[in-house]
Amino acid sequence: MRLSREKIVRISHQLTDVLVSSDDVEFVEDRDTIRQQVVQILTATLHEEEKADLEVRKKITSQKKEILEGSEEWDVLYRKYYADELRRLGIAAAPDDRERRRS
Repeated sequence: MRLSREKIVRISHQLTDVLVSSDDVEFVEDRDTIRQQVVQILTATLHEEEKADLEVRKKITSQKKEILEGSEEWDVLYRKYYADELRRLGIAAAPDDRERRRS
């Protein structure tokens, strides 16, 4: 995982603080329950991203042509495959979805 448990907990506290201070948000559950839910969501999302990273690396290494990590070609493929994988997992919106939201 890219973030330590401590960093995830710190982010959950900061996010909860922002939500509590907002007039647009009303809590139905107690603050700690919400914060714990944020920790679970962040942890699960980071695990999914980790799986996506492994899948992307596997795709790149399975190419007929050897592509060296760190090369421009590897970086381009990694970004493309990673974005595709995140969309497949439902973590990121498709590019056309983002365009529709801006309009």
